[in-house]
Amino acid sequence: MAHDRGIIFDVDGTLIDSNDAHARAWVDAGEELGYDITYEEVRPLIGMGGDRVTPLVAGVEEDSDEGEELAKTRGEIFRRRYLPGLEPFPRVRELLQRLTDDGFKVVVASSASEEDLGALLDRAGVADLIRDSTSSDDADESKPDPDIVDAAVGRAGLPRDRLIMVGDTPYDVEAARRARVPLIAVRCGGWGDRDLEGARTVAADPAELLERYEEIFLSSRDDGAPSR
Repeated sequence: MAHDRGIIFDVDGTLIDSNDAHARAWVDAGEELGYDITYEEVRPLIGMGGDRVTPLVAGVEEDSDEGEELAKTRGEIFRRRYLPGLEPFPRVRELLQRLTDDGFKVVVASSASEEDLGALLDRAGVADLIRDSTSSDDADESKPDPDIVDAAVGRAGLPRDRLIMVGDTPYDVEAARRARVPLIAVRCGGWGDRDLEGARTVAADPAELLERYEEIFLSSRDDGAPSR
């Protein structure tokens, strides 16, 4: 039915309700190491790679000794304090199961590390449905650069015009645009329609994507025009 098409999913804020937790882990790590990182400052940056966030909130580069210490501490706090309580958004597994049953190749493109990505997919309850994945370990540059999406395109093994990406942040929109892959945006990550300008379609969450399944995933429209 749709064996020559694929879907590239972002994970944080798209499949699993984790964006707030990532922001809190930044704040907690800052408190532990003496950086004044506020939730209000870091929350809008979630969705970019940590290498881009670190200099903005802590004034150090991630590959410096200080940056590496902050990254390690933040990761440990996130995995210990927040990851065990994360939940997927409603009907996430049902959506991915239907896409898989319909023959779509389902891959993920996340700014998370490979270690964290596996744990996030397990918490989301969809690890067994993912055909392949790309993480920050597969990209020279993190979102909003297109490297992670480009890597996912390669894993999917399909032409770009046979792929759709689903994401929740302006950084996903920009990365998909630069990778020349149309994007479906969801608001459940915390951004509004204006922030997600450039997406082909904006929906509330994966449950709405499932409700609008035929319109969004089976439509023959390939003009890239946005709809709401």
